[in-house]
Amino acid sequence: MDPAWALREIAFQLERAGEPTYRVRAFRNAAATVDKAGVEKLSQMAANGTLTSLPGIGKATAGVIEDVLAGRDPAYRAKIVEKKLPDGEPLRSALRGDCHTHSDWSDGGSPIGEMAVAGRDLGHEWMVLTDHSPRLTVANGLSADRLRMQMQVVAKANELMAPFRLLHGIEVDILDDGSLDQEEELLGQLDFVVASVHSKLRMPARDMTRRMVTAVRNPHVRVLGHCTGRLVVGRGRPESEFDAEAVFTACRENGVAVEINSRPERLDPPMRLLRLAAEIGCDFAIDSDAHAPGQLDWQPYGCERAVKAGIGPERILNTRTADALLTR
Repeated sequence: MDPAWALREIAFQLERAGEPTYRVRAFRNAAATVDKAGVEKLSQMAANGTLTSLPGIGKATAGVIEDVLAGRDPAYRAKIVEKKLPDGEPLRSALRGDCHTHSDWSDGGSPIGEMAVAGRDLGHEWMVLTDHSPRLTVANGLSADRLRMQMQVVAKANELMAPFRLLHGIEVDILDDGSLDQEEELLGQLDFVVASVHSKLRMPARDMTRRMVTAVRNPHVRVLGHCTGRLVVGRGRPESEFDAEAVFTACRENGVAVEINSRPERLDPPMRLLRLAAEIGCDFAIDSDAHAPGQLDWQPYGCERAVKAGIGPERILNTRTADALLTR
């Protein structure tokens, strides 16, 4: 164990437990400071009691560094209440990757490399990076130029991390008329496209149905993301209204998987619609929709719901190899 690893491990566990972002960020920022300082300087400062003079190092993070340098398991780590996740078996152990993740290029909290390393360390063989498209300005969505720049970063990550594969994708907004919020030519260059509705969620059911069916008929789309847009925690948010049979039938006919979104505040689609999609014959993607490394471990929430709906691994995109995933 080294101090930077310990700080990032604590941040991961805090994210996994759903702790506030500011607390997680404190540990990740401290890890970045530690990387720059080096162990020799840290040891000297720990001996002198001056660790908190370093930028981003407070009392709690200094305590973690001191414990690690002294060969002790950090006391702070013992204070974290481990969040018990659903078992999710037998599907959980069959998953090879995650089709829906975000980085700090849009509204995620961590760099691309840090997300990829966390996915690999969880046992994934591959992971799809799907930052937001430009219309979602509140999430710092990627313009066409920024998306092209990101391609180079993903290519470099793959050079460094083989045989793990970081696939380049996007979570593209479904616009009001069902078109997609990115250049068609650029979508064709990506490995994977998740299409989701993020605006006008209370659109009349007839219009929403037409909007979603048009989107899933686009040949670039592989997954229909969090289809009802609901939120089930706090004040919550009601489901969008649409003809689910028509939308799921279009998904089946066009080879588009229905996402089983594993974020605890989404758990989308609800069980009645998940069972309907299964009856219609859809394929599925069990995705974390992670915006931070610790959230990548949320897939068991989706696995548990898939098992309840009687969905087997042969219908889950995440159980496929990267090569098989890329073969439509």
